[in-house]
Amino acid sequence: MEYFSTLFTFAGGIGMFLYGMNRMADGMQKTAGGKMKSLLGYLTRNRFLAVCVGALITAVIQSSGATTVMVVGFVNAGIMNLVQAVGVIMGANIGTTITAWIVSLGQLGEAVKAFSPSFYAPLLIGIGAFVSIIAKKDKSKIIGEIVVGVGLLFEGLELMSSSVSAYTDAPIFSNAFQVVGSNPLLGILIGIIVTAILQSSSASVGILQTLALNGVVTTNAAIYITLGQNIGSCVTALISSVGTSRTGKRAACIHLMFNVVGSLLFGVIAFVLFCIRPDIAVHNITPVEISIFHTLFNIICTTVMFPFAHLLVKISGIIIPEKNETAEGSEEAIDEAELEISRHFDNRLMSQPAVALESAKSQVIAMAKLAYDNIEYASRAVTENSTELVNVIYKTEKMVDYYTKYLTAYLIKINNLSMTDKQHYVVNNLFHTVIDLERISDHAENFADLTKYKIQNNMMFSDKGNDELRELFSKVLLCLDRTIAARETLDIKAVRDVYRIEDEVDDLEESLRNKHIERLSAGLCAAPNSVTFLDILTNLERVSDHSKNIAECVSEEISSN
Repeated sequence: MEYFSTLFTFAGGIGMFLYGMNRMADGMQKTAGGKMKSLLGYLTRNRFLAVCVGALITAVIQSSGATTVMVVGFVNAGIMNLVQAVGVIMGANIGTTITAWIVSLGQLGEAVKAFSPSFYAPLLIGIGAFVSIIAKKDKSKIIGEIVVGVGLLFEGLELMSSSVSAYTDAPIFSNAFQVVGSNPLLGILIGIIVTAILQSSSASVGILQTLALNGVVTTNAAIYITLGQNIGSCVTALISSVGTSRTGKRAACIHLMFNVVGSLLFGVIAFVLFCIRPDIAVHNITPVEISIFHTLFNIICTTVMFPFAHLLVKISGIIIPEKNETAEGSEEAIDEAELEISRHFDNRLMSQPAVALESAKSQVIAMAKLAYDNIEYASRAVTENSTELVNVIYKTEKMVDYYTKYLTAYLIKINNLSMTDKQHYVVNNLFHTVIDLERISDHAENFADLTKYKIQNNMMFSDKGNDELRELFSKVLLCLDRTIAARETLDIKAVRDVYRIEDEVDDLEESLRNKHIERLSAGLCAAPNSVTFLDILTNLERVSDHSKNIAECVSEEISSN
């Protein structure tokens, strides 16, 4: 019965440790996640910076696997190239070592018990929970969430350690690690399996450190298991690459190659060393020593393989050769335009809600610019009676519809993720923005239909009428341009510009309508022409109304900040 009690306690400790790590990482992602995509934007500068960014992001989200999944998503979406991805992947392996050092903080001796994080773990849980419950601001709730996570992490480590400590002299431990230490392949395999199951090398290293604290882990066993843990961290990214483009699969392949080559190199060196110095091999390793080895392994591997980034990309191309590839969800795709647009909505980014939201924002801007282009095409098509431009408008409208389809589905998925109230509010505003942009492009299609009608009926507006339309089109395009700027930069000045220009559009539309009616009454234009002209004015006024709707959403978003 005692053995079952110990087993249950150890399992509970693992659960608390994993849950605490998850809560801490989730809170940190909510705090800094929105900046991750911006950080990745700097990667075009150089690979060294990419390594630094990869390390920083992984230190925040506490998982190299999650970072690599994110990288696979960016590569698949065309946001990042493979050479840039190599740098981030290398940096991710360095960043993941931060968790091992956090765990080491809790492994202080009894002499400094008062300074050990585990000593304060219950207090941290209490304070964090209290802050999370009573806090009204998202930022305060997130801080409470992080504090609770840290407390649970160390409390879980303490629970695991206490459950094992009573059995440190049991032969089962010494025999098990003796077998693992004498068989490098077995040690690496164990590390791979445990990490693959836990989906986190940080978590599996933390558990190994807890066992090491109780003096049951030999150096050779720890080295081999740690090497396996680094390989096991690739499993998540490999699984996530299923269904991606060839380039996305190659990014996951590069991650695997980096860790396998590094592990084999260190494994051979360690095996030779332990054969020469068997006393080192059987030495009981400490948690801090595991942290040191884990860090040195990733730094040295990165330093050695950094100059060969292009070679890794080339080898990945050999392993995953060129072929006719299809994107995820391509069975629903009608043409190449839809395929290309669909690649920008990669579900792998959902592992980082803040990053997924930033990606959605950028795609909304891409959709907005297409809608702007369509209105611009319409301004020329209407006044020039251009069949070619009519066809361009129809094609562009189809692309806007694709954006509406994929953005709506993507935003629904994001809205169901763990985010702050503020982030949910932004998602809601983006929903409304997408609807208004789709309506704007629909009006461009109306202009195309009216132009076709003009051409079929040999209808021409007077020079005066065309000049008036150009003036109103110009005003509406300016309004839409400032709307896009407001949405992209959250610029309150741009919002005010939209309000002012929209009022000017209303006044101008009314003025032109009255002038046209006067010309009609004077017999200066034909009745069929008049109906078409007034329809164009009405559609233009509605385009500016939709622009104002978007600006109002932006204004509310700015106010909430």
